[in-house]
Amino acid sequence: MRTILTLLLVASLLPAAGFRAGIGRIKVTPEKPMWLAGYAARTHPSEGVLHDLWAKALALEDGKGGKAVIVTIDVLGLPRSISDAVAARVAKQYGLERSRLLLNCAHTHTGPVIRPNLILMYDLDPEQGKLLVEYAKTLEDKLVNVVGAALGDLAPAKLSTGHGKASFAINRRQQTPKGVIIGLNPNGPTDPDVPVLKIETSDGKLKAVLFGYSCHNTTLTGEHYVFSGDYAGFAQIDVEKAHPGATAMFMQLCGADQNPNPRGKIEHAEQHGRELAGAVDGVLSGSMKPVEGNIRTAFVSIDLAFKPHTREQFVEELNSKDKYHVRRAQAMLRAYDEGRPPRKMSYPVQAIRLGKGYTVLGLGGEVVVGYALRAKKEFPKENLFVAGYSGEVAGYIPTLEVLKGGGYEPELSHVYYGNPGPFTDEVEETIFTAIHQVMARVGVK
Repeated sequence: MRTILTLLLVASLLPAAGFRAGIGRIKVTPEKPMWLAGYAARTHPSEGVLHDLWAKALALEDGKGGKAVIVTIDVLGLPRSISDAVAARVAKQYGLERSRLLLNCAHTHTGPVIRPNLILMYDLDPEQGKLLVEYAKTLEDKLVNVVGAALGDLAPAKLSTGHGKASFAINRRQQTPKGVIIGLNPNGPTDPDVPVLKIETSDGKLKAVLFGYSCHNTTLTGEHYVFSGDYAGFAQIDVEKAHPGATAMFMQLCGADQNPNPRGKIEHAEQHGRELAGAVDGVLSGSMKPVEGNIRTAFVSIDLAFKPHTREQFVEELNSKDKYHVRRAQAMLRAYDEGRPPRKMSYPVQAIRLGKGYTVLGLGGEVVVGYALRAKKEFPKENLFVAGYSGEVAGYIPTLEVLKGGGYEPELSHVYYGNPGPFTDEVEETIFTAIHQVMARVGVK
């Protein structure tokens, strides 16, 4: 009995087992020319590759066996059909429940169209339509496989966090006498924060670095037809060149109303990538805060209500001279005729907390910067990594202020996404109720 008590006492005095981390990566560059996502002005498929697109996975396990996997993908955004399928297969194959898998898209506009997202935007022939179906299935398979690769690579690791800054994002909601346009608004809100998670092996070798920034990944505008990860792709390349053998992973944060400035040329994308990589390297070379403790996760799917609409308004929209409005009207009328006019959008909110004090908050859709700024104010003691474009991307997510201001993000964008129209005024509070719910579940007050 005395021996047992002695062993128990010794065990209680030993430090808790630390984290284990694993990395997976897989190329997702299309093998054939495909229609590029994000700009309605494009008129033909891709014309080559500037640099490859990747899906990368970071698997983490705490001392009690609790796991979480973060996957970053160099594409515009995932539709729910893919994210749900990936989550279901990961749960079946690897026993990882939905709250423990976070999928984030870099939102490059020089990546392939991911069907059925924004499908009304493109003039596709049957051959391109077939390629989109094939690519979506291939992407789903690769995302499942990259999760498995990361889980299979788990090994003892040390985690630490820090924050840098980048300044090339500018608020794009420019006020004019005719309303808000996409332009330059130097007085609008931005978030220069570059959060960094450093993952080292047990002997101190850099294994991976996860970082993010709030800025639309649109340095390369509609006249560009080559596959690339835009500034985020260049940033990852630069970090990996500076740290051979390490994997760099970029998460798109809340950049829906932010544009890179300047933009339009490949040199601009390289410039912004260097700045972002430099901010990351500055954090890595400085003093960082260790992350210790257990992994806690939470996930909820809520409904965001659209403003009331009628069949008659879409009958009228059929007379529009704009082909995208006509396509949206046709889609809405089909939905009405089938007895399923869309009144709400399913919306994912999740949190992954590593130890005490560090939380990755994942929000679906194209989230404007106001959500990150408000979340940091409402959880001032928590080290927050607030990411939009997570889980699924089915439209822009405005704050009430942006919604009231009108313009592309809260109004016109819904035409291209095939949504009936703007959200109700309750959109922001509905989301923050869910944010507080998941944060409470992971122990953040």
